[in-house]
Amino acid sequence: MAEPRLPLLLEPEYLVTRLDTPQVRILDLSSDEQYLAGHIPGAVHISPKRLQSPPPTPGHLPDKASLTALFADIGHHPELHYVVYDDEGGGWAGRFIWLLDSIGHAHYSYLNGGLKAWQTDGLALETQVQHVPASQPELIISSAPTISVDELLSDLDNPDRVIWDARSPAEYQGDKVLAKKGGHIPGAINCEWTQGMDPARGLRLRTDMAEWLAAQGITPDKQVVTHCQTHHRSGFTYLAARLLGYPRVKAYAGSWSEWGNHPDTPVEV
Repeated sequence: MAEPRLPLLLEPEYLVTRLDTPQVRILDLSSDEQYLAGHIPGAVHISPKRLQSPPPTPGHLPDKASLTALFADIGHHPELHYVVYDDEGGGWAGRFIWLLDSIGHAHYSYLNGGLKAWQTDGLALETQVQHVPASQPELIISSAPTISVDELLSDLDNPDRVIWDARSPAEYQGDKVLAKKGGHIPGAINCEWTQGMDPARGLRLRTDMAEWLAAQGITPDKQVVTHCQTHHRSGFTYLAARLLGYPRVKAYAGSWSEWGNHPDTPVEV
């Protein structure tokens, strides 16, 4: 069977005519409560907490056993094309896409705006819980989509890199402290994640996203490294840079829960 050829960014009106496309798996990464209350017809649910590692650094990639169990439960196989969405504008969906990048699976799309855009467009929801046959995936984990704390520390002044801090201005400035240290990674640029969404269009990606980022100094000629506190909010910013076609995007998955608690990391306020 031919591989589905869906664009990386899908609009709800495009998806609604393709809900039954073979080899397409729609994944709902909304809260458990929202999935039960209503979801896109045919969507299989993944609880967002399954995308994280245990504390103290939940942003890190789950271990191989956990990832294998997760992908087995959604019937993963190499020919599947995933359509991913959540109910918050892309944080959890983007983190799942980072997981897909980390296992080398390139067949995926993001539903622009997710559930909010679907509802804004007046499209139908269902409440039936969907299940799929489990599979036995053999995963190969790649570190390519991720940068470690040691890598960042080794050349923090790299002029070819820009660090995109997706946290709130209060966290960035050190007024709100969620670790032993407050502030930000030296040289990082603060563009809070929800600023990349358009509330008037159902939390779709803002149409001037590339221009807005360029005005902040986040440009596609640089390696873009993005983080937040636990690589949840920066799931959206990772996704946004990928959607814009930035060629060198990496997640600092350890994020501030690691950097802000590390004894050797410098900070700015």
